[in-house]
Amino acid sequence: MDFFNALLTYPFLQNAVAAAFLAAISCGISGTFVYVNRITFIAGGIAHAVLGGVGAAVFLGLSPFAGALATALLFAVVLGIIKLKATQHEDTVVGALWAFGMSIGIIFIYLTPGYSVNLNSYLFGNILLVSRHDIVALSVLAALVVITVLFFYRQFKSVSFDPENAALHGIFVSFVYILMLAIIALTVVVLMKVVGLILVIAFLTLPAATAAVFQKRVSGIIILSAILSFLFSFGGLAVSYKTNLPTGAVITVVASVVYIASLLIGKALRL
Repeated sequence: MDFFNALLTYPFLQNAVAAAFLAAISCGISGTFVYVNRITFIAGGIAHAVLGGVGAAVFLGLSPFAGALATALLFAVVLGIIKLKATQHEDTVVGALWAFGMSIGIIFIYLTPGYSVNLNSYLFGNILLVSRHDIVALSVLAALVVITVLFFYRQFKSVSFDPENAALHGIFVSFVYILMLAIIALTVVVLMKVVGLILVIAFLTLPAATAAVFQKRVSGIIILSAILSFLFSFGGLAVSYKTNLPTGAVITVVASVVYIASLLIGKALRL
C-alpha cells in the first residue's frame, strides 16, 4: 500500500500528520527567534537537559511528558538568567548544565527497574507512536506558543534586535527574553515527539535558516519556516514509511538536504 492510501486507512499515520502540523506551528515561531538571536547553543542546552526530567519522571512513576515540560521550562529560566547576567565563560556554564541534565537523565534511566524501551522514542523520536492524548497535549502547547507570540511579538522583535533601545522604551528586557526562551522550551517538548531530543536542535533551526535565505522580515521567516517544517515532516514521514527507516532521522535528513540546496539556490540568485 502506498503512503497516501495508508494515510487514509491507518489512524496512527493520521495522528503523525496532525503532530507534524502542530510541531510545524511551534517550530516556525520558536525556530525563527532561535535563528535571529543566534542562541542555538542555549536552545540545545534546554533540549538535552530535558532528558533529565524524562528520566526522573520515569524513575518516580510519573508522566515522562510532564517531566520533560517541567524541566524544559526550568532550564529555560536558568539559562536565560545565565545569558543575561554572565559576564564570562557563558558557553562553559551552559555546556555544563547541558551535560548535567543529560547525565542525570541517564542515571535515572539506569536506576529505573525494567528499563522501558519506549524511552528511546524521547531520545530519537517516533512520530508514528503519537496517540490522541498526545495530540491534545501538543495542541495545548502549540496554542500557548501562538498566543504568547501574538501578545509579545513586538517585544520579542525589539529584544532580539536592539535590547538597549527596547529597555529605553520601557520594555522589561529580562522578562521578555526569558519568556522567549520559555516558548522555545515548549517547542522543544513538542519536537521531542517528532524527531527526538538528539535531533531537536537541528530541526528547530534548519527550517528557519532555510526560510531566512528567501525572507528577510521576521514575520515572513516565521510563516515560511512553519510551512517548511510541515513539508519536511510530511516528506520525511512518507520516505520513512516507504523505506522502513527511523522517522525522526529521515525528517532531519530531508530538512538538511533542503537547507543545503537553499543555500546553493540563494547564492545562485544573488550572482
